[in-house]
Amino acid sequence: MKTIFNKNIREELIDRIEKISEDHKAEWGKMNSIQMLKHNTYWNKWILGKENHTYKQTFLGIIFGKIALNKMIKDEKSFDKNIPTSEQFKVKELTGKIEPEKSHWISLIKEYENFNNPDFIHDFFGRMTKEQIGILVYKHTDHHLRQFGI
Repeated sequence: MKTIFNKNIREELIDRIEKISEDHKAEWGKMNSIQMLKHNTYWNKWILGKENHTYKQTFLGIIFGKIALNKMIKDEKSFDKNIPTSEQFKVKELTGKIEPEKSHWISLIKEYENFNNPDFIHDFFGRMTKEQIGILVYKHTDHHLRQFGI
C-alpha cells in the first residue's frame, strides 16, 4: 500500500507537485490550481499539527467514521471524484502565487519523514494509526494531483 511515510512515494509526489502551473484546469470539482494548492497546504498543516488546530470528531464521524475510513484505505483504489470536503478546508480565495504555494506544500510533504502528531484526530474518521494516516495522506495528495491531470 502506498504511504506518505515511504521516501520514494514522497519524492514521486513532490515531482508531480512541481509540475503544477496556473494553466492546469481541474478535470472535476470546483477548485482552480491555486485553491487546490492552498487547500493542500492547509490540510497537511492540520495533519502535521503545524497550527493551533482543535481536533474533534463530528457526531456523524463518531457513528460512521471508522467504516468510511476502512473503505477508503483498504486497497490501492484511488479516491472517487467529487468526494465532499469539510467546510474548514474549502478555500474561498481564487488568486495567489503558484510557486510559493507549491514550495510550501513540498516542504510539508518532506516533513512526513519525521511525522509525530499524537494529538491528531480526523474530523470525520477520528483517531487514526500512523499507518492509516500515511495511506490517507498519500491518497488525498494523489486525488488532488489527478484532479488536475498530474
